[in-house]
Amino acid sequence: MRADNRPADSLRPILFVPGYVRHVPGSALCEQGHTRVVATATVEDRVPPFLKRSGRGWITAEYAMLPGAAGNQRIARERGKINNRSGEIQRFVGRALRTVLDMRGLGERTVTLDADVIQADGSTRCASLNASFLALVLSLKHMVYEQWIADFPPFRLIAAVSVGVKDGELLADLDYEEDSRCDSDISIVSSAAGELVEVQSFCEGAPLPQERFAKAIALGVEKNCEIIALLKKTIAAAGVPCDFPAGGSPGISGIPSRS
Repeated sequence: MRADNRPADSLRPILFVPGYVRHVPGSALCEQGHTRVVATATVEDRVPPFLKRSGRGWITAEYAMLPGAAGNQRIARERGKINNRSGEIQRFVGRALRTVLDMRGLGERTVTLDADVIQADGSTRCASLNASFLALVLSLKHMVYEQWIADFPPFRLIAAVSVGVKDGELLADLDYEEDSRCDSDISIVSSAAGELVEVQSFCEGAPLPQERFAKAIALGVEKNCEIIALLKKTIAAAGVPCDFPAGGSPGISGIPSRS
């Protein structure tokens, strides 16, 4: 049994609050255990130079931890220069979100997701992805309402979860204490159909056998389906359609791979 009396394969309590920040096209609060992330989506009528005159939009992300997010040991604000960890996490979030929809559905616009950790207790990159996904979908509703786009583009439901391995045991949705002592820490992004979007696996102890890794992936996909069910309920309550043909997959192809 874990410190919070959770079974090894159970998620922490998760709460999504849509529209948490006013005056932006999309926003959400994600509470995942004691980890709390606020994500906002802003939309601009521009795209990176490599997409000009392509008819495609772009999705990008930024990530930061507020100075007091991790306790009394203050984290310095990132002013104009991001640290390596933050840069890696925001690329993780941006890459995953670019699989959600066909960029032609945005027109030549850029949606920027800002994920700010206001309280950290492990799995902040996964909570940031989950909050940012919800903020992105809510920004689509704003774009339809403002007639920037004609209709909701089909989108793929995705979520992220961490799976740790300690002494051969699999642990779902790590808190900080578990994260700090695991042999392996695996972040898994997957779709409602069980498709793998991204997997990041880090070993800081005993090497992970391939068979155990496969079981960790399967557990992550299963837990992501539980998170997706919560996201889908939140999205539907916000009046956004999320049942599309072929399981909600937007049939994305030919999207440039840029960080």
